Amino acid sequence: MSAVIDSTNNSHSEDGHEEHHGPAKGIARWLFTTNHKDIGSMYLWFSFAMFLIGGCMALTIRAELFQPGLQLMEPEFFNQMTTLHGLIMVFGAVMPAFVGLANWLIPMMVGAPDMALPRMNNWSFWILPFAFTLLLSTLFMEGGGPNFGWTFYAPLSTTYAPDTVTFFIFGVHMMGISSIMGAINVIATILNMRAPGMTLMKMPLFVWTWLITAFLLIAVMPVLAGVVTMMLMDIHFGTSFFNAAGGGDPVLFQHVFWFFGHPEVYIMILPAFGVVSQIIPTFSRKPLFGYRSMVYAVASIAILSFIVWAHHMFTVGMPLFGELFFMYATMLIAVPTGVKVFNWITTMFRGSLTFETPMLFSIAFVVLFTIGGFSGLMLAIAPSDFQYHDTYFVVAHFHYVLVPGAIFGILAGVYYWLPKWTGRMYNETLGKWHFWLSFVGMNLTFFPMHFLGLAGMPRRIPDYALQFADFNSIASVGAFMFGTTQLLFLYLVIKCIKSGEPATDQVWEGAEGLEWTIPSPAPYHTFTTPPEIK
Repeated sequence: MSAVIDSTNNSHSEDGHEEHHGPAKGIARWLFTTNHKDIGSMYLWFSFAMFLIGGCMALTIRAELFQPGLQLMEPEFFNQMTTLHGLIMVFGAVMPAFVGLANWLIPMMVGAPDMALPRMNNWSFWILPFAFTLLLSTLFMEGGGPNFGWTFYAPLSTTYAPDTVTFFIFGVHMMGISSIMGAINVIATILNMRAPGMTLMKMPLFVWTWLITAFLLIAVMPVLAGVVTMMLMDIHFGTSFFNAAGGGDPVLFQHVFWFFGHPEVYIMILPAFGVVSQIIPTFSRKPLFGYRSMVYAVASIAILSFIVWAHHMFTVGMPLFGELFFMYATMLIAVPTGVKVFNWITTMFRGSLTFETPMLFSIAFVVLFTIGGFSGLMLAIAPSDFQYHDTYFVVAHFHYVLVPGAIFGILAGVYYWLPKWTGRMYNETLGKWHFWLSFVGMNLTFFPMHFLGLAGMPRRIPDYALQFADFNSIASVGAFMFGTTQLLFLYLVIKCIKSGEPATDQVWEGAEGLEWTIPSPAPYHTFTTPPEIK
């Protein structure tokens, strides 16, 4: 394994080929880089900036809902905040963060020198800042930003939308292109650049989850591109895809959108499954229980995710057969997910556990994600869904799978690999503070929403009836607690980069995998000679 470090690093430097050996100097390094580690870092910083922007939007929503009555903003602006919060968190925070982790880790985990398509990698990142600048700029235009919810249902997003919707459509197209290029790159790297001896069934689970996620992305992003193009044509070219007056159907929009939208939510959670499947064995000091069944479970979840989309639409007047099909298919997804949860718990069972920050986030992930899964099963039952549909119960459900699922998964991964990236240890005490404040803040925010939903409070409203006031004020306090805690995380990361204790190569006692065989911090070029896998 010692052959990993490139000793010939500076042999050609006199020929003027320095760029091949170390990073360029100044801003050019970041603009033109094709190095997977640089691009991974840019993705992670970008997604964190978006996370803070999307978080501020969530806090404006929660500030408005602290008390009944219209307090701080016009309803129109409230709608723009709900819409942009959703769009930015999904496409700007969660997805780029996972692509950042993929960029950093997949080549190191499979023993490849870089991603398969490094120039495309650079391009797929640099599209994003422009896409989101375009999307955010709509707030400053006449008519204001998108105001039709992140699911942009027609006709709200076509007939009744502000003029800025065209910019939104263009922004979505750019995000989609970025995602597809990232996915192609991941697939090409994993299938073509594994070290000799690394069969598919020897790959770390994080690599597996990303391989399957990448196929999902390539399958559904064109569908999103299709639906926003149909919207564009309805708005500007006089077609009637979603306009009933011209022979179209607004429900068609929902079908096409959710055919993208449901696999999309699995795109946001599968890589988190991978991260947690790396962390739990490390801190349990045991190999992962049921590796094969974990791979099969991820593949099953991905396949099933294509046949459940209409569970978002039980109330549109589907035929009974349709409702039954989508109800049973949705419930079926709980089986492979349950297999995964069982395997994580079994990995921890009788292990020699220690509770460092990545492990705390991973355990919280398993517990809270399961709660979110159960509320999802309640929504999957068609007759009950008639009661829950469009209430805060739905908001509670998807935030319980997205915040402790995707976001805690990302945070766990950052804490776990940060010492490898920077060569320094983060401050464990601050890490624990960040975990506990995030954990309490998150539950305080979203748990009361279940009760609000069951009591009948509708989603996406700026004002509400008096009986919902108590739970809303609790949720708002929790949201501000959760949001401000993330600044502690920012401080922790910067402090770690600047002045942390030097980390060992292994970093964690129980850690296994190729990325732990290279020095900390990871050198700019790794695995120029591929390692042999026994």
